[in-house]
Amino acid sequence: MSDRTAAAPGFPITHRNRVRRLHERGRYDTAAIYAILDAAMLCHLAYVIDGQPYATPTAFWREGDRLYWHGSSASRMLRAQSEGIPVCLTVAHLDGLVLARSAFHHAVNYRSVMAFGRARRIEDPAEKLRAMTAFVERFFPGRTAALRPPTTQEVKATAILGMRIEQASAKRRIGPPVDDEADYVAAVWAGVIPLATVVGEPSPCPRLPEGMAPGPDLAAYAPGRRLDAALAKNRAMMPDAEP
Repeated sequence: MSDRTAAAPGFPITHRNRVRRLHERGRYDTAAIYAILDAAMLCHLAYVIDGQPYATPTAFWREGDRLYWHGSSASRMLRAQSEGIPVCLTVAHLDGLVLARSAFHHAVNYRSVMAFGRARRIEDPAEKLRAMTAFVERFFPGRTAALRPPTTQEVKATAILGMRIEQASAKRRIGPPVDDEADYVAAVWAGVIPLATVVGEPSPCPRLPEGMAPGPDLAAYAPGRRLDAALAKNRAMMPDAEP
């Protein structure tokens, strides 16, 4: 596992990752990019197979400057990506509805990342099993020790892919609406309606033994807590957590 943070604070800016529209909202430093990636469980992967573009939603995780995702070994998407095709991985968080005094200036507050690289399929069984364990531990620290180990067939049926981030950029909007000066006198409510994904009350499996409560691996997912805060708490518990 490599990590750029020790050598350089950001990713190179090229024609591929340069933020052109509202460029002042763009960021290329690893701190901003990693924070947005780590606040998400779901990404979208864009790629081209035989001239046809696809975009696939999937769960993912990050280790240093590498991103990983998994799926079925029979997946056409994963088979194509394992050949080293270029992919673009995106993450977006919707943080608020921005209501202005004109339709033109309505907006949303958001955080987003676009990361570029080439997918590589992990073939070594030991490395694949380590990655499968890392996937669970990323979101539920300590849970692996209590689970039934994966069978040989389950490992075989699972494809793990990863990519080193070659270029990436983050983009973010925060703050209130920005109206034309003449519109501030308009008699219409303007402002921001905050939005967040929030943890709800656990719903136990109907076949769970009576009296069994969630373990410490789920401690971060307290009802009412923001999901990104829970993920940040889990990441801080990882042995290789970055400062």
